This record gives sequence, C-alpha cells and structure tokens, in this order.
Amino acid sequence: MFNKKKNVFQKLKEGLSKTRNQLKTRIDGLIASKKKIDDQLLEELEEIMIVSDMGVQVTCGLIEKMKNKVKKGEVDQPEILKQYLRDEIYNILDNNDKNLEVSARSPFVIMVIGVNGVGKTTTIGKMAGRFTSGGKSVLLAAADTFRTAAVEQLQIWGNRAGAEVISHPGGSDPAAVVFDALKAAQSRGTDVLIIDTAGRIHTKTNLMEELKKIKRIVAKEIVDAPHEILLTLDATTGQNSISQVKLFDEALGITGIAVTKLDGTSKGGVLVAISGEMNIPFRYIGIGEKIEDLRDFNAGEFIDAIL
Repeated sequence: MFNKKKNVFQKLKEGLSKTRNQLKTRIDGLIASKKKIDDQLLEELEEIMIVSDMGVQVTCGLIEKMKNKVKKGEVDQPEILKQYLRDEIYNILDNNDKNLEVSARSPFVIMVIGVNGVGKTTTIGKMAGRFTSGGKSVLLAAADTFRTAAVEQLQIWGNRAGAEVISHPGGSDPAAVVFDALKAAQSRGTDVLIIDTAGRIHTKTNLMEELKKIKRIVAKEIVDAPHEILLTLDATTGQNSISQVKLFDEALGITGIAVTKLDGTSKGGVLVAISGEMNIPFRYIGIGEKIEDLRDFNAGEFIDAIL
C-alpha cells in the first residue's frame, strides 16, 4: 500500500514538474543565495510568484503578510520564510479542497461547461470511467451539438467507460438532447448523468444564454439539479483562467472546477490565484492522457508536488 501511494505521488510530481521547476527551483535558488531577509529578497520572491501565475492579488497579499512577520521578528531567516510561504499557500488551496460526491442524488446531474479546447469532453470521459469503475451507472448527454467532432469524441469515451451516450444529429437543439437524456436517466435509474455542453456556438444566440437555457431545463425536470456545474479550465492559459471563472460563475453559478493539462505547463500556480480570489472548490486536476491521470484535487499533495 505504501509503495502504491508513493508511485501515485511520484506520478503527480512528474505531471507537475514544469510548475515545480518554475516555482520551487527558483525559490530554492533565491533562498540559498541569501543569508538574511531583506527588501531585495522579498521583491525577487514576489516576481517569482507572479511569473508562476499565482496572481498579483494573491501574491501581493502574501508578500505583505511576510513583511509584517519579518517586522515582528516572527520570521527571521530565509529558510523559515520558505516554510511560511508553503503553509500560507496550503491554507489558500485547502479552503477549496472538496472532492465531488455523487451519491447524494440519483440521478446525480453534472453539467460540464467551459470554452472550446480546454479538454472538456476528455475530462467527461475520464470522469465517466472513474464512476463506472466504481460501480455506478453513467449516462452521457452530447449537448455540444454544434461540433460533430465533440459528439464523436464523447461516443468514443463512452465506449471506453461503458457509458451510453444520448445524442441527436449535428446542429440539433442542445436543450432537446438534454431533455431526452434526463428522461432516459430517470427511467433507467441511472446513478450519474453528465452533460457535455458547447464552449462556442455557431448561431447568433449568446453562449451563456444557451447554457442558462440548459440549466433551466435540468432544474425543471429534476428538483435541485444540476447538482454540479463543473467548469473545466486549461492550466496552460494561466491568468486567462481567472477571467473565465468569473464570467461563467456570474452567468451560471459554478459549484466546482476541473483543471486540465497541468502536465504541459509551468503555470500551475494559477490554482493558487483562483483559490485566493474565488470561493469555488477544485474537484479534479488533469496530469496526463490516461483515465487515471484525472486526479481528485488534494491541497497537501499538490503543495508537496510543486514545493
């Protein structure tokens, strides 16, 4: 069991290696080059954090706290400063460390949103695989009807995961697909229904209005649904992710976030920025192409892997 946990953590470290090299390596180098905490050290540390996409707001807040600790004599050595920084970042992330629990409702309806190209459909497929391997029945709704490739991709993932896909011909009304999927999930006693949605549409209809329409249909058919509105973000977009969170949250009310492509970027610090500015739980992080590379977010493991 210990070796298995070690191997899993090692894979997480490997997946987050670019972020660790950006953050930990530079911080370690800075700390090693300084014998005392001075303004220059704090300025260089601030630059490292901002370049690592931890956000200006969060970074400035942390640096200000550090200055106060130094002034009071509570932090008086560079090495202690590093541990203090780690603890503070952990506290920020731990506030939003809440895994998704789908057993409370049946069907548990998850509406997955996000712009095109963030890995939304792939994330849905991996989620479906996790649920079916855990003994739950899963139904997928292909409501991104404006992209034929999205429907085909979802069907491929559905086959892999053992989850049926409800779809209509290309260009169909997404709301009609969702309605049929809801009826099917209810009649079959399905445990989990996951709805794939468009990230861009080819009509004059506003994307957010289209998504609101889907949300209303779900709520009309099943009380308290959708039970999860999961925003998928591409970590490689860095600070742009924050504006996406704010935009989608204002329109729909996000209940959870999945961050993909962390294995391909040095911008993993954006999770700290998002967590510091928005009170929305992180559900999953993606660190590779395989189903098992979609991981439940764990603040402690994430911090250990990057710092």
